[in-house]
Amino acid sequence: MKTVVRKRAPKREIFGWAMFDFANQAYTLLIITVVFGDLFTRVVVGDGPDYRLGNLLWSLSLATSYLMVVLCAPVCGAIMDFTAAKKRFLFTSYLLTVICTALLYFVAPGYAALGVLLIILSNFGYSVGEAFIASFLPQLGPPKDLGWISGFGWALGYVGGMVSAVFVLLLLGDVSAENFDHIRWVGPWAAFFFLVAAVPTFVFLRERGRRRVPPANLGYWKLGLGRVRKTLRRVRTHRDLWRLLFSVFFSMSGIYVVITFSFIYGSQVVGWDESVRVIMFVIVQITAAIGAATFGLLQNRLGAHRTYHVTLGLWIAAVLAIFATPAIASGLRSLFGVEWEAQYIFLVVGCLAGLALGSCQSATRTLVGLFSPMNRAAEFFGFWGLALKLAGAFSLLALGLFQIIVGLQTAVLLCVLFFALALAISWNIDEGRGRRAAGEEM
Repeated sequence: MKTVVRKRAPKREIFGWAMFDFANQAYTLLIITVVFGDLFTRVVVGDGPDYRLGNLLWSLSLATSYLMVVLCAPVCGAIMDFTAAKKRFLFTSYLLTVICTALLYFVAPGYAALGVLLIILSNFGYSVGEAFIASFLPQLGPPKDLGWISGFGWALGYVGGMVSAVFVLLLLGDVSAENFDHIRWVGPWAAFFFLVAAVPTFVFLRERGRRRVPPANLGYWKLGLGRVRKTLRRVRTHRDLWRLLFSVFFSMSGIYVVITFSFIYGSQVVGWDESVRVIMFVIVQITAAIGAATFGLLQNRLGAHRTYHVTLGLWIAAVLAIFATPAIASGLRSLFGVEWEAQYIFLVVGCLAGLALGSCQSATRTLVGLFSPMNRAAEFFGFWGLALKLAGAFSLLALGLFQIIVGLQTAVLLCVLFFALALAISWNIDEGRGRRAAGEEM
């Protein structure tokens, strides 16, 4: 077995890597979670009173983009490893996201088809870029440092979400048909923020490895497919990684539903006021940043595997509380004779969900980094991206169809099943064995 000593990268390079999380959170938060999803379902499609068609189109758009990632992420990862071209692939995905997000300005009521197309393309660019940027993680430090580095990136990402939203909260106003001419600027703003804030990534992040050119009779795509096939034949060697990815499929299925529908749920089921929506946004960003940073440090004590299990337990509790929010409000009114509004109870639930949000994703990213050989990191993170986006496609299609039958409130209980399956599948992962398997292939 070769012993490879990984030195910690310079602080400016770690900062540059983390700034991509800071930058792209504007897309996740403003387009997928808080503003544009609600705008699309209620105003652009606007099929009230329960917006089931809008919810279904939103789910189908995101699911399609995730399936596109599934088809190309591992092969792109294998090509990047061979050609040392991770930064070029990352830059391409970044430009695609920025351009298509800016064009969301033109998605007006009655232009749902344009909205579907732009969401598919922009979310594809953003999602495949997640795998590309994550593939740099193993080169940023020794295994003992990857937990806090990953946690730092997630925490900085939620700070980026807060910063990017200031413009929206102060100048664009609420999500409504009456305010459409102002709120439609959320797309160009998210694109501009991502464009500017990601510049340090491309300035400071280094491309390591030796660039190689495939033989003349073997194109890049065939090369990538060949390397992926070789990796798949070695499944037993990296069994802890594959078990982790299977678990991640289910945990991210639950997380994608929450990220995509939490603010839609608040609007349609809880019926919150605009002021409460703003407070919820602030609470989730703060608690998610705290959770990502705290659990990132905790990984050094508990290990990333145990930390992952703790976060799954938090998620199960959070989803049950989300479902029960209206019933809790009603029960408190009956017991104490006080008018308890569901929207304020939902704020408390948001704290629990926020703590679990960044910490869960950070722990899985760290584990993939620990289980990935340095010379195949992009390829292995391509499989991580495949698991994430296959989860997104599966869960959003399931939720979109299920909510047509039972309504959005009951449909969220699917997430409890997803998180429980993730916990059960990952229970026997051996973190030490996974790290040894990665080291043996270096």
